[in-house]
Amino acid sequence: MTLPHEAETAAPESGPERSPAGPGGAGSASGRSPQGAERTAAAPSDAENRSAPEETPRRAPGPAEATTPGEATTTKADPADPAKPAKPAKPAAGVRRGRKAFWLVLALLATLLLLALVSAGTGAYRIPTADVLASAQHRLGLGGAPLDRVGESVLWNVRLPRVVLALLVGASLGCAGALMQGVFGNPLAEPGVIGISAGAAVGAVAAIGLGLSFFGNWTITVCAFVAGLITVSSVYLLSRNGGKTEVVTLILTGIAVNAFAGALIGLFVFFADSGQVNQITFWQLGSLAQATWPKVLAVLPCAVAGLLVAPFYARRLDLLSLGERPARHLGIDVERLRLALILVVALLTAAAVAVAGVITFIGLLVPHLLRMANGPGHRFLVPGSALAGAVVLVAGDLAARTLAQPAELPLGVLTALIGSPFFFWLLRRTRRKQGGWA
Repeated sequence: MTLPHEAETAAPESGPERSPAGPGGAGSASGRSPQGAERTAAAPSDAENRSAPEETPRRAPGPAEATTPGEATTTKADPADPAKPAKPAKPAAGVRRGRKAFWLVLALLATLLLLALVSAGTGAYRIPTADVLASAQHRLGLGGAPLDRVGESVLWNVRLPRVVLALLVGASLGCAGALMQGVFGNPLAEPGVIGISAGAAVGAVAAIGLGLSFFGNWTITVCAFVAGLITVSSVYLLSRNGGKTEVVTLILTGIAVNAFAGALIGLFVFFADSGQVNQITFWQLGSLAQATWPKVLAVLPCAVAGLLVAPFYARRLDLLSLGERPARHLGIDVERLRLALILVVALLTAAAVAVAGVITFIGLLVPHLLRMANGPGHRFLVPGSALAGAVVLVAGDLAARTLAQPAELPLGVLTALIGSPFFFWLLRRTRRKQGGWA
């Protein structure tokens, strides 16, 4: 039996009438018409007609073909059974990171709220959490009930100013640390490590020791801001070499600045009276024991301004992390960006030091923990560091008040005891990754 298309297919002819394939495509026979040659070239062999279907199924698209650039997931067909519906693959890395950032923010907010409630009720005068909430509802006009006279005074005049101040200081230091690491382009930059906190403390101590009051309640904050700005500018200029910021030079400059600031503080202590010595000791050790609502209001504008401005630089910090030259090619004015961020860091650091003294390692510890948890993107890292810094300092202040009752540990000493081992581990890890600094 002969198939219809087999009758159209002629056997290959021998002799001079068959010509080889030309350079333009399939060969043609001189004794046949072009239509016959086309049918001959297009006809499949007998084996193919017996085994293959008339139309071969098209290959299922791979992950790269099935997903458009705007889609968050990819689909993948089963190669063993093309008829099976494609199964969705895992979400893209950016989507997973965004979801993780969302849950991290929720967890940090819940932790901060819980710590604030616990801290407001914990101390020598115990206030249950339910009573704290009832008093807050009563103050807001949402029902609830006030506490007794002593309880209301302790809660609203002692505990809550301290909690709010710890929140502002921790957020300022955490955000300043994230900005410093982005500006200098290395993981070891931190306001306390490179001397900015000590420099701002010198300004505050000078205002106390010299009895300055030309800005009223703002005098200490203004002096701390100016001294912190001078310090961070000096560190920035001295740590650059050949257009780059060297890690070793940065750390050594910070050591020198801290030593010089300590000498200036000692000089002011030598010439101060007993009352001023107590205040200067407060700046050296770091504490929130003297928190009041006027101090909260004095530092609130600086802290809020810095915290609101900082997230707007997140995208440019991501581009700067690629390197100075690629950032310039992408339209970033690197020097202007660094100058603006240095001003923001000085503002945040001055706001923290003016009311709490020298509290180190918050700006170093917090951004690294968040970077390990959700990657180096600054869109989450900058606001997340502010939120996590608030959590860490509220918890640290609670520990400082309760670990050695009835005495109170200096908050700066406690954070240094926790942060120093972490800094040592980070220093060795960075050195090992860079293959040494010699």
